[in-house]
Amino acid sequence: MVAVDRDGLFSAYEAVRDDKTEEEWALFGYDDSNTVVHLKSGSQYDDFLTELKDEERCYAYLRIQSGDELSKRAKFVFVAWIGENVSGMKKAKVGTDKSSVKAVLKNFAIEISTGEKHELELEEVRAAVRKAGGANYGTGQ
Repeated sequence: MVAVDRDGLFSAYEAVRDDKTEEEWALFGYDDSNTVVHLKSGSQYDDFLTELKDEERCYAYLRIQSGDELSKRAKFVFVAWIGENVSGMKKAKVGTDKSSVKAVLKNFAIEISTGEKHELELEEVRAAVRKAGGANYGTGQ
């Protein structure tokens, strides 16, 4: 199993979950000693997408606003990013490494594993969260 900086991951995870912070995402990746660490957090979704590189593998925890006009609530998404230029061996390790990461980042509505940025466009992710949530009632306006 991969080493994980549990305290660093948990602190960033809690900041994204906290309604009192502006953090909307946290990104986690591998340091030089192959330990999964917190890399960066932010409040702008586009900044998160910019951080995803084709030659890297990383994990993210996202806060997505869900609901309708009458009931807005936060839902959370776990992302395993495997860039298209990542070696086969490293791609294979993501399958086992992510279980160690998910032991810290426990609460999320959906999990997305991808190496395609278009699958992580905000509207795509919102649609996946809505679909996972079941009934989708709006006011019709």
